[in-house]
Amino acid sequence: MSTEKKADFSGVSATVDSTEQKAADFSGVTASVDSTEEIVGATTYTIEKGDTLSKIAKEQLGSASAWKQIFEANRDVIDDPDRIFPGQVIKLPPKAPSA
Repeated sequence: MSTEKKADFSGVSATVDSTEQKAADFSGVTASVDSTEEIVGATTYTIEKGDTLSKIAKEQLGSASAWKQIFEANRDVIDDPDRIFPGQVIKLPPKAPSA
């Protein structure tokens, strides 16, 4: 027989509250969404027969090449910049400042 003492685990105890994971607490989380209207501006234009985005850009914004900004501002209503229809109401971006 061995004379070595064996470890005494008689005073050891353990508890487990739960193995279930607690849900994350999002009560302190806040979010805000900026409106594209604030960025684009509140100016609208109703498309008429014979209009093109470049014609509208020249007349309303002073530069025919601004048609791209009009298209980007209206991706929600214009799928193809070459296909606009009379009666469509589009948002106009603000005019670029004159140099």
